[in-house]
Amino acid sequence: MSRIKILPEILSNKIAAGEVIERPASVVKELVENALDAGSSRILLSLENAGKSLIQVSDNGTGMNRDDALLAIERYATSKIATDRDLFAINSLGFRGEALPSIASVSRFTLETRDEGSNAGTRIQVEGGKVTGVSDAGLPVGTQISVRQLFFNIPARRKFLKTAGTEMGHVVDTLSSIALAWPRTQFQLTHNGKPVKSWPAASGPPDRIADVVGRELKEELLPLSRSVNGINLEGWISSGRTVRSTTRGIYLYVNQRFVRDNLIRHALMSGFSGRIITGRFPVAVLFLTVPPDMVDVNVHPTKHAVRFTDPKTIHQIIESAVAATLQHLDRPARTWTPQPPPRTATSEPVFS
Repeated sequence: MSRIKILPEILSNKIAAGEVIERPASVVKELVENALDAGSSRILLSLENAGKSLIQVSDNGTGMNRDDALLAIERYATSKIATDRDLFAINSLGFRGEALPSIASVSRFTLETRDEGSNAGTRIQVEGGKVTGVSDAGLPVGTQISVRQLFFNIPARRKFLKTAGTEMGHVVDTLSSIALAWPRTQFQLTHNGKPVKSWPAASGPPDRIADVVGRELKEELLPLSRSVNGINLEGWISSGRTVRSTTRGIYLYVNQRFVRDNLIRHALMSGFSGRIITGRFPVAVLFLTVPPDMVDVNVHPTKHAVRFTDPKTIHQIIESAVAATLQHLDRPARTWTPQPPPRTATSEPVFS
């Protein structure tokens, strides 16, 4: 008798969920990124019990028709890649059909959506990975996903969730890191019916950075910019005088995706060499844009880590841009000293 067996689909989805879904903040990340990929300009996030009882994300994006909605909860279904070459030139934040079945397998899940071409919306209910209902519904264009009782069917996983305060902290950090990269999108967060965060659509990154990092730092941040062979770097950094004891003020992005990348962080700190003592960190928001085929975003299931085809060039661009920006502060300010007007023939004294 064979000891090797093909796992049931529901069990394999739970295993996949274990790789991607660690806590309520993980669900928030996946659902909000899907909403952004759908072209949303307004994203509303509502939580109950720090997301343990309810995580609901509503957006005004393109939505889906009935057939696409049913496919979206199937494993390996996505609208964002078609061939193996697409895996190495990803332009989206995630794959709609990649996360949804994983989330639905460990929760009581409801998907409500309608696209512009459909007369009626679609409501799909899933419990622990099993579809329990599909119906038409009167809905606006867009998508709303409700995730109730996360890990209700995996008690061992649920008991490892932290206190409501800790889980809310992770949710706020996750939403903040996403909102920084999408200044023209409105974000709202409520918890147990009470508003927690509200970031209106901003005119550009500086205003959103001020909203998220703190308006008191807006005048302290120094802009930097560099472009080399299709690799573009834009960002804002604090001077060596404005530092923090942790790295929580450092936000790094690759193609608008928030990442925790050691290479970029090392390049940033190298640019600050000699200006910050050990154990202190600057405030920095860096947006690195590279051709999709020069970066692999599939290094980690949560896509927080990336791999570059030319890491040396990436490091050099960031380090030199940061160092040049800080060196500009060292240049003495040019002062203007008023000079007497030039003497002319008519201004000479006349002797007789």
